[in-house]
Amino acid sequence: MRIDARTARLAAIVVVAAFAAGCATFSEDGGMDDVRKLAADRIAGKVELARAGEDGDAIPAQTKRLLARPLGVEEAVQIALLNNPGLQASYAELGIAEAELVQAGRLRNPSFDYLNTWHGSDRKLEWSLLFPIIDLLTLPLRTKVAGRGFDRAKLETARAAVGLASETRRAYFQAVAAQETVRYAEQVRETAEAGAELARRMARAGNFPKLTQMREQAFYAEAVAQLARARQNAVAERERLTRLMGLVGDETRFALPERLPDLPPAPAGARDAETEAMKQRLDILAAQRETEALAESLGLVKATRFINVFDLGPARTREGDEAWKTGFALVIEIPLFDWGSAKVARAEAIYMQSVQRVAETAVNARSEVRESYSAYTTAYETARHYRDEIVPLRKRISEEQQLRYNGMLISVFELLADAREQVAAVNAAIDAARAFWVAETDLQAALGGAGEPRAGGARSAAMTAAPARAGGH
Repeated sequence: MRIDARTARLAAIVVVAAFAAGCATFSEDGGMDDVRKLAADRIAGKVELARAGEDGDAIPAQTKRLLARPLGVEEAVQIALLNNPGLQASYAELGIAEAELVQAGRLRNPSFDYLNTWHGSDRKLEWSLLFPIIDLLTLPLRTKVAGRGFDRAKLETARAAVGLASETRRAYFQAVAAQETVRYAEQVRETAEAGAELARRMARAGNFPKLTQMREQAFYAEAVAQLARARQNAVAERERLTRLMGLVGDETRFALPERLPDLPPAPAGARDAETEAMKQRLDILAAQRETEALAESLGLVKATRFINVFDLGPARTREGDEAWKTGFALVIEIPLFDWGSAKVARAEAIYMQSVQRVAETAVNARSEVRESYSAYTTAYETARHYRDEIVPLRKRISEEQQLRYNGMLISVFELLADAREQVAAVNAAIDAARAFWVAETDLQAALGGAGEPRAGGARSAAMTAAPARAGGH
């Protein structure tokens, strides 16, 4: 069974082209280097990203070292970026997108058709080797589409890392503030208990109004309930932080500092926050990459609207004792009933939808930045007011009340009431400081476009007209 020169040349050309197209390979880092750079530019402090299992025991050792001392906010963020299972799962999106890129750079396998029929002594043999020429012709477009998808996956993965960092910072400040609130709630309970016990003894002696005694007892009962709520809130906030850091077992016994960080000397300047956000927000960049990929997909759909199947290759036939007849086989789709107008219209609609999504994301981003900066400056001024005005004033009032008590000008109950008011002011100051640090985190998240990836938006692959498998020849 010999193959003539023309068939051999045709087969050789197709095989060489197919081989050249099938050389797409995976990258060494799987896109992680780009993700690290994107995330590092948008996360405060020096951070490290790593896939689980990449460095053996390095991640557990680093986590143990960071947990050996009272946990700072940057250390909490670093632990979360190394251990959070959800973030580790998001790295799989990189692998999926890169696999699609590599697959887009390869042709479908050729098909071999073989026919053997006989009737009595009459026999007919046919065979053909078909190569997907349509794949070869659309290879550049398909590769470009998948490349855009891989770029978008990097942006979304970096966005997940930045979002986790922001969420961990919020949880950290909430946990420290909740722990600090418990301490002051315990002081309120102790003060209320002392007042209730003193009122009970004085009432027993018969020289104390019953109504005043009941008020002291009611305040003590409320203080006990508030302490229980504060303790539960502290547990809930600590566990939320624990979950974000991905800690289990003995790792959950980490220590937090006793108080929140001091306020900065002044709030950050306004700068041109909106312009900065437009340049570096990951959600905007990801939406733009998606739109670019859809534009490429639209071109691919238009290119294959009429012919979606085009397979070509050498073929031979033989009947009975005749000599082999050599030629070629061609399988082509005939646009008889479907001229591809519906596919093109669908692709155009998806593309225009994506364009409007980008515009929506940009409008929302500008608004979020303005709102976040306003909340940030307001929270700073409020926290500073408590620190510089209200708490010092309450302290001076307490000192004056102590002098009046020493001079027997007020009763012990008035002194206890003032102490309770001072503790309440300190609690409000703690809450104001917590609100400032959360607002500062929200502002950084708004500038970087952190948070949950935007729902909706069709993947570009949904628009791509994948060549259909040809039927048998």
